[in-house]
Amino acid sequence: MADYQWYPGHMTKAKRMMQEDIKLVDLVIELVDARVPLSSRNPDIDTLGKNKSRIILFNKSDLADPVKNKIWMDYFRQKGLYAIEMNSKSGSGTKAIQGIVQEACKEKIERDRKRGIINRPVRAMVVGIPNVGKSTFINSFAGKSCTKTGNKPGVTKGKQWIRLNKSIELLDTPGILWPKFEDQTVGLHLAMIGSMNDELLHLDEIACTLIDFLRDEYAGLLEERYHIELSDQQNAYEIIQSICIARSYFLKGERLDNMKASSAVVEDFRNGRIGRITLECPMK
Repeated sequence: MADYQWYPGHMTKAKRMMQEDIKLVDLVIELVDARVPLSSRNPDIDTLGKNKSRIILFNKSDLADPVKNKIWMDYFRQKGLYAIEMNSKSGSGTKAIQGIVQEACKEKIERDRKRGIINRPVRAMVVGIPNVGKSTFINSFAGKSCTKTGNKPGVTKGKQWIRLNKSIELLDTPGILWPKFEDQTVGLHLAMIGSMNDELLHLDEIACTLIDFLRDEYAGLLEERYHIELSDQQNAYEIIQSICIARSYFLKGERLDNMKASSAVVEDFRNGRIGRITLECPMK
């Protein structure tokens, strides 16, 4: 099995940047991929943001198992975090965020009120790993009405604040944090959802691992998608060969195009064409 890793230098720089920026905000909005809610997080955020209000956005929840979405939401809520299902592309779930922000920051708002500070906007930072939909979320949440408020007194020079509306400002230099790969499963899961450069990956290995998982956890989906019949004796590689035959994926000389079938399986999973699938469950 390949070794899936990030460059650790990126992580050091991102962590330093977030340590600076987090002092300036009241709220951390963290995007995770609903199909891999743990693998798409960085545990450092819990440490760095421990004194801040926290919201977890389950992005791409429309691609994830709806039953497991609820299990994960409960898991994070039990840890004292606010959690919302959303789809940043369609905008589904974004309307609920405004109210949740006010709820998450009610203590801060109340403290301000007691000090005579009325209607000061909540300052928020959006964090998340590459390809989790952070930019899409910011654009859909902010809309076209947002304005950059410029540098504020006492704020590190060069940092820009975006006024989303009267009650929320967003720091537009959101920290990107890379997950720690102490467990190779984290890297594999991120490879499966497309958070890494496919050119660096072994798509045939990823496809085989995905097929084994789907047979165990989502019986019937492979047969339905690829119009194949599976037997208990078949291994993942043999299933890829069956997909080649069913889809007429052939190279010259009638050889099976296993790479094309592997790529199809991985892409179909990423785009939700196999079904709504979640790759991990909370530890009990």
